[in-house]
Amino acid sequence: MRRRELISLLALAASPVKVRAIRTHKYRMEGREYLFVEVETDAGITGLGEASLPARVEITEEAVKWLEPRLIGRDPAGIEAHWNRLYYEENRWRDGSVLMTALSAIDIALWDIEGKRLNVPVWRLLGGNNAKPLRVYWSHWSNHLKQRSPEVLADLARQTVEEGWTAVKWVIPRAATERERLGQLVREIEAIRKAVGGKLDICLELYETYSMRSALELARAVAEYKVMFIEEPVWRESNVALGQLAAQSPVPLAGGEGLLNRWQFRELLEAKGAMIIQPDIIHCGGITEIRKIAALGEVYGVEIAPHMWYGPIAHMASIQAMAGVRSFLMNEWDGTNMMRLHELTGGSLPKVIGGHVSLPERPGLGLSVDFAEWRKRFPYN
Repeated sequence: MRRRELISLLALAASPVKVRAIRTHKYRMEGREYLFVEVETDAGITGLGEASLPARVEITEEAVKWLEPRLIGRDPAGIEAHWNRLYYEENRWRDGSVLMTALSAIDIALWDIEGKRLNVPVWRLLGGNNAKPLRVYWSHWSNHLKQRSPEVLADLARQTVEEGWTAVKWVIPRAATERERLGQLVREIEAIRKAVGGKLDICLELYETYSMRSALELARAVAEYKVMFIEEPVWRESNVALGQLAAQSPVPLAGGEGLLNRWQFRELLEAKGAMIIQPDIIHCGGITEIRKIAALGEVYGVEIAPHMWYGPIAHMASIQAMAGVRSFLMNEWDGTNMMRLHELTGGSLPKVIGGHVSLPERPGLGLSVDFAEWRKRFPYN
C-alpha cells in the first residue's frame, strides 16, 4: 500500500462515519426469492447484508425499512451495541423470523462496513489468523435431477467426487408408503456407497416428515452405511422428542436452522436434541449472534454446521463467521447454483475446490454484487 493511501485510510478510520441510507433489492430466481440489503454511509462505504426469507421477502423488506430510521445518522461502528439496542431496546416485541432476519441483514452489513473502514476482512476482525480453506457440503444435492434412481445417484456421486466435493446432503425421497420410502432410500445409499465407497460423506435432510418411531427405524436402517447425520427428523419445535430420539439413534442428529437466537438453541441443547447445530446466519441474528450460538454449543460439546441456502452475501457472511470457531464442522453450500452465484459476484464468491472454500483477503465481506445484472436476469414479480 502506498504511503498516501495508508494516510487516507488511517484518516478515514479515525473520522466519524454516519449511516446515510438503507436500500433493498428483491429478486426471484427459479422460484426462490432473494432480498439483499445495502447500508450506505456518508464516507462512501457501503455494507452488504441479506434478508432472504422464503415466501416472506416483502414483509421482511418492510421490517428492514422499519429499522432504517433507527440507524440513520448513527456511526455504524460498535456493532455489538447496535445489536443490543435494536434487539432489546427499540421494541419489546422482538421475536419472530421476519424481525430477526431483518436484524441479521443489518448486522452483517455493519460488519462489512467495519471491515472496509479498517481495510481488513471480516474474518480477521472475528479472530481468525489465517485464510485456511473451510469445509463445505453440497446441499439439496439431487434436486436438479429430472429422473431419480439408485443408478442415477451412483453416477452423480462419481461425478461429484471427481469435482472434488467430499460431502453432500439431499432430501430423502417421498414414496407412496413409509415402507417404500425407507426401501428406496436404502437402495440409493447402497448404490452410492458401491460407487464411491467412503469418499463422500452422506447427510440426510428428513424435512420434519417423520414420527419418532419411523425416524428411529430409518436411522437404524442407514447406520451401516456410515451416514454422517440425519437432519430434523421430527418437528423442530419438539425438543423433548428430539432429545429422546437422539438418545436412541445410531446416527447423529442435526438441527436448528429454524431457531432464531441463543435462547432457543439453549433449549435444544439442554434437551440433548442435536450433536450438530445448524444456525442460519441470516435468520438467527447475523454474525454477532451466530458466534454466541457457536460458543454456547461448544459448552455442550456439539459441533456447528451452519445452514445456508440463500444468496452470495449470506454464503460469504456464514463462512467468514466460522473462521475462528473451534467447533466448526462444515458449512452448507448451494452447489447447484455455485457457478451462477460466482458469475453474479464478479468471481468474488469463492468456488469450491477439494470440498473447501477459501476466505477472501479483500476488506469486509470481500464481496461484489452486480445488482443491475440480478435485476436484468432475475426480476422480482
